[in-house]
Amino acid sequence: MCLQRARGFSFCDIDAAVLLRFWPHNAVSSSGTREAVCTGSEDVVGTQDQGMAEGTESAAVTAAASSLSSIRRIVLVLSGKGGVGKSTTAVQIALALAAGHAKVGLLDVDLCGPSIARMLGLEGSPVYRNDERWLPVAASPDGRLVAMSMAFLLANKEDAVVWRGPKKNAMIKEFVHGVQWGDLDYLVVDTPPGTSDEHMAVVESFRGHHDVQAVLVTTPQQVAVADVRREISFCKQLGISVTGIVENMSGYVCPCCNEITNIFSSGGGERLASETHVPFLGKVPIDPRLAGCSEQGQSFAVLFAGSPTQHAVQRIVEHVTAAHPVHLA
Repeated sequence: MCLQRARGFSFCDIDAAVLLRFWPHNAVSSSGTREAVCTGSEDVVGTQDQGMAEGTESAAVTAAASSLSSIRRIVLVLSGKGGVGKSTTAVQIALALAAGHAKVGLLDVDLCGPSIARMLGLEGSPVYRNDERWLPVAASPDGRLVAMSMAFLLANKEDAVVWRGPKKNAMIKEFVHGVQWGDLDYLVVDTPPGTSDEHMAVVESFRGHHDVQAVLVTTPQQVAVADVRREISFCKQLGISVTGIVENMSGYVCPCCNEITNIFSSGGGERLASETHVPFLGKVPIDPRLAGCSEQGQSFAVLFAGSPTQHAVQRIVEHVTAAHPVHLA
């Protein structure tokens, strides 16, 4: 819990300008010394130096090229609909890539509903920083997987992040350019549902990087497919290459016999891929073991090799590594 409560304030009350100005003084330093943001009064917000805050943000944007130059590929996990399994998909892609000896970063930009820390078993982990940037939290013993999430910064994990767009945008840019990601083969980005401020901030932050692609996640139901269709339009308008569409929660796989039963509808994501000329990455069935792995930060592809769900996850990863995204016209 690196960002502490100022007296009379919760973390979420501090506006973006103050956040950008004081964030570097409010973490556990690399020497292990914990430093507080402010000494305790509401004057901090009233006496903020706007110019200094803007200068900090400008410096972060100026350093964008150098901060991202050591990342080979950026994978955005998107969906126009909530509750379709974006976070689960992002985590399992990252874990599978790391298990294949890639160096992977996992960035959670769902600021109001961060779940990556929980899914990786990292809740309560402190965030450290050196003299220049934040250091992502190690998510594997060998250091091949690192992560950054809003969940690491909340004084209380039950705190609500009640922010308008400008604060969210500033935080996302800080996560991208203010974190020392180091040499990465992949940076997997878990996004919130929709096509609004956060998504625009993400795209702008990665603008100029040579390899940014999107994996779109839907469920078979038409209400989800319709929203993901809008996400395809979003990618088209902003020039984001699409790796393909994942149809998640498509059927139920029995953990005893591995038989798949379509307890809900099936094929919605596959039809959408065909209609929009986007690669179809496969159907991922509902699997209680996958849910368990996601809760415990374990790689399903490693633990349950040979299962139908593992084959589906592996196919998604193969498409990501093959890097043949579609450029929508």
